[in-house]
Amino acid sequence: MLQPKKTKYRKQQKGKMKGNAQRGHTLAFGSFGIKTLDEAWMTGRQIESARQAITRYMKREGQLWIRIFPDKPVTKKPAEVRMGKGKGAPEYFVARVNPGRILFEIEGVSLAIAKEALRLGAQKLPVMTKIVIRNDFEEVTV
Repeated sequence: MLQPKKTKYRKQQKGKMKGNAQRGHTLAFGSFGIKTLDEAWMTGRQIESARQAITRYMKREGQLWIRIFPDKPVTKKPAEVRMGKGKGAPEYFVARVNPGRILFEIEGVSLAIAKEALRLGAQKLPVMTKIVIRNDFEEVTV
């Protein structure tokens, strides 16, 4: 599961999620990618689940880049604990995702395989997504 090796502070405030992605909104590595249309917190488990779905369909050919990392700790109090007594212990880590952010990129597979692999990966995510293709991409037929 994805999580930081070490953090400066154990706990973090919730914060606000507003506006579109200012960085990470264009394809940088691969020819195909998944772009999010919603804002959400994505857990390390969700990211890992999508990664597994994509790589399984691609049958380990081509290359996959994960463009997000869960670095925000989310705390939770145990069940049936009374109010007060401070903030709970860190439970898991999330990645903040704004609309327009590229989540995954792939390269080295055909257009049909890429579309299906990314569709299967997008099903595992808690946001609406769309598949994006590089402008200068040309399918090579053999």
